[in-house]
Amino acid sequence: MADAPNQPPAGTVSRFDLGRVSVFLGDKSGKYPDGNQVLIRGSDTLTALDTPIVSNVIGPEFDATELVVLGHVHEDHMAGLHRLPHARVYAPMADLPAVQSWEGFAAVMGARDKNAQEETLAYFQSKFFYAPRPDAQGYEDGATWELGGSRIRAFHMPGHTAGHTVLLIEPEGVAFIGDIDLTGFGPYYGDAGSSLQAFRRTLKKLPDIPAKVWVTSHHRGVYTDRERFLADLTAFAAKFDERNDRLLAYLKQAPQTLDELVEKRLLYPPGFEAPWVVMAEHRTIARHLDEMMTDERVRIDEQGVYSTA
Repeated sequence: MADAPNQPPAGTVSRFDLGRVSVFLGDKSGKYPDGNQVLIRGSDTLTALDTPIVSNVIGPEFDATELVVLGHVHEDHMAGLHRLPHARVYAPMADLPAVQSWEGFAAVMGARDKNAQEETLAYFQSKFFYAPRPDAQGYEDGATWELGGSRIRAFHMPGHTAGHTVLLIEPEGVAFIGDIDLTGFGPYYGDAGSSLQAFRRTLKKLPDIPAKVWVTSHHRGVYTDRERFLADLTAFAAKFDERNDRLLAYLKQAPQTLDELVEKRLLYPPGFEAPWVVMAEHRTIARHLDEMMTDERVRIDEQGVYSTA
C-alpha cells in the first residue's frame, strides 16, 4: 500500500493519548489536504474516526482498525479507507451516497459538469487514494457504538455538509468536531447539501455537547482548555458576518452580478485554482446574498444584478 506524500516515515507521527483515545496529528497539525486521525482502543473494537492522509503512515495501529465512523464525507476524510477493506464503515445518512460511489459523491458535492467531474475524480485518486465504499452503512443523529470500555455518540451538526456530525467519545469526554475546524480560513459550506443557516445554528449548539476535550479535523488539533476553545469558536463564527460585510463592500463600489462577485472571490484568494473552486464560490456567495436579501440589505434587479438596498 502506498504511503502518503509529504509525510514522515510510518511510526513517527506526533500523537496525543487521552485514555483509550489517541489523536495522530497530520502534516502541519492536519492542515488541509491532510487531517488529524482519532483512534479508539475499545476492548472489543478498534475504531477510527475518519481516515485522513496521515492514516497511511501510522502503521499497524491504524491498519488493525475494525470499525470506521465518518463524521462526514469528503475526499480528505476517506484517504485511508483503501487500507481497511475488511473494516465496517459508517457515515451520516445524508452523506452516505458520497462514500458509496463516485456518482453519489459528485451529486452530494454538486459537481454537474462532466469535465469537472473527471478532473476532480483524477485529483482525488492521486492526492487522497480515493476509493468508494459501496458497503458503507448510514447512521442518524443519536446513534451509538459500544466499543468495550468506550462508547461513541453521534450529534448531528449540519452546515459543512448535510450530514456533518460531531462524535463524542465517552467516558473520556473527547469530542471529534470534524470540519468545525476553527481555522482562520473559516467555515466551509460550498457543497450542494451545505447550509449557511444550519452552520450558524450548529456553532451556537456546539458548546452544549458535554465534552472536556475537542479535536478538530484540521490545523488546530487538540483543545483541552474550554476557554480557548470557546474563544476560537467565536472567532470562527464571526467569519459569517465578515463575509457578508465584504460582499456589501463590493456592492457599494458598484452593482454586480453573481458571476462578477465570484471572480473577486470570497473564500479563496485570487489566483488559487482547483476543480471545485468556482462551484464552491458560486454557492457560498449566493447563500450570503440570499441571507442579506432576506434581511433587506441587498436587492436584485430583473437582469440579475445585485446592489445594496
